[in-house]
Amino acid sequence: MKIIKIGSTWCSACIIMKPIWEEIEKEITLNTEYYDFDIYEDELKEKYQIGDKLPIIIFLDDNGKELTRIIGEVKKDDLLKKIKESNY
Repeated sequence: MKIIKIGSTWCSACIIMKPIWEEIEKEITLNTEYYDFDIYEDELKEKYQIGDKLPIIIFLDDNGKELTRIIGEVKKDDLLKKIKESNY
């Protein structure tokens, strides 16, 4: 499984989520990729059918098929629960 994280430096929810992700990725080995929305906006909107609300977290299976997504700020416990539900 792969987790796609989409955020921006101007996004307050993204700034809040950054240390949460850092904690989680110290606890669990994850396959994640981060994309800055300001740099990849057009490509991301087309590839993942996203809007302008950030952050966006997309869980993909081994074949690249979307399992689920989270839009906006979430608590660490909720994020960990979603990771476990996705059979990571």
